[in-house]
Amino acid sequence: MKKSFLLITVTATVILGVFIGWYSGHFTANVEKAEKKPLYWIDPMEPQIHHRDPGKSPMGMELVPVYAEETKGSEAPGVVYISPAVVNNLGVRTVIVHKGALSRNIETVGYITPNENKISHINSYAEGWIEKLLVKTLEDPVKKGQLLLQLYSPMLVNAQEEYLIALESKNQYLIDASYKKLLAFRISDQQIQQLKQTRKANQFVNVYALQDGIISKLNVREGAHVMPQTEIMSLVDLTSIWMDAQIYEDQANWVKVGGVAEARLPAFPDKVWKGEVDYVYPQVDPKTRTVKARFRFDNPDVILKPNMYTYIKLLTEIKPNVLTIPIEALIRTSKGDHVIISLGQGRFDVRSVATGIESGDQVEILSGLNPGEQVVISGQFLIDSEANLKASFQRLEGQKGSGSETQKK
Repeated sequence: MKKSFLLITVTATVILGVFIGWYSGHFTANVEKAEKKPLYWIDPMEPQIHHRDPGKSPMGMELVPVYAEETKGSEAPGVVYISPAVVNNLGVRTVIVHKGALSRNIETVGYITPNENKISHINSYAEGWIEKLLVKTLEDPVKKGQLLLQLYSPMLVNAQEEYLIALESKNQYLIDASYKKLLAFRISDQQIQQLKQTRKANQFVNVYALQDGIISKLNVREGAHVMPQTEIMSLVDLTSIWMDAQIYEDQANWVKVGGVAEARLPAFPDKVWKGEVDYVYPQVDPKTRTVKARFRFDNPDVILKPNMYTYIKLLTEIKPNVLTIPIEALIRTSKGDHVIISLGQGRFDVRSVATGIESGDQVEILSGLNPGEQVVISGQFLIDSEANLKASFQRLEGQKGSGSETQKK
């Protein structure tokens, strides 16, 4: 009987101890929660507006409390605490500071133009008339050596007869002089050899294409009277083309002749062309503040046409082992650049940084961050405002404290 009574007494004591412990902890937690007062309340839809009392916002949303740091005074001056519910409503997103290679790339737009080094002009080097025109349509393709037209010119007929007389005289000096005269009139060596064999002057001089290409200009018709300065037609070879683009003046010094470039066209979205910087023009456009750059691309299939719109990406130097973050994470002010660092559990820190080159949507960080830290890329401006507000309160409290000490003295 005594043993049973002793067992009951011990059991009751244990249960009572557990209950007292639970009640004490629960009571302490409630007291701490009651003593933890919010700094202010906010509407999750308008977190920049602070309300003194709980309730509902003018939009009918339930106000959310924002508390001070869990351990007041232990955080650095730039650290702010925001309720996880508010962080979630703000849609705060973070990325990890990355260390790796960063290329200084330039993306711009341009348009295709003919390669002017691949253009040839057809002129008559003597006064005459177009007897026969074998190419009559613009943009017709021609091959090198193809007959383009026949020209009648009394001056060219006389030059041929002078050469024949020189051949009959067997005077080498006269032969050489008359031969050079025919070449100066752009009579082909093939026709001169034919003249030498037949010993008969041709009334019509043949004009041949000097290169492959298309007819880009055609300024005459059959029977037209031409002079030496008359541009009869132009041929352009499109197997090599230029792309002209505008580069911002602060990026102009990145562009070097021979630099690698890539081009994409809306007409061929799945194809990438490789080219290079051919020339950088020396002047800045005063209206657009840009520098014109010329790129050269091979076009063996002649599918790239003049005046086509292009997207150009210039690949410049690559810097290895650099810290990078998205440009959208930067907060640029008159006092410098800074970012918001996520410390976890609703705590955020404002950090000043020094930036380097920018490439696409990434920016180099020279100092202020370490690999693996998390920077905020969405909602950072509201957090920054919160940090500035906290700093203002701290300065105000500091001024009040120094004023009280002065009064005590």
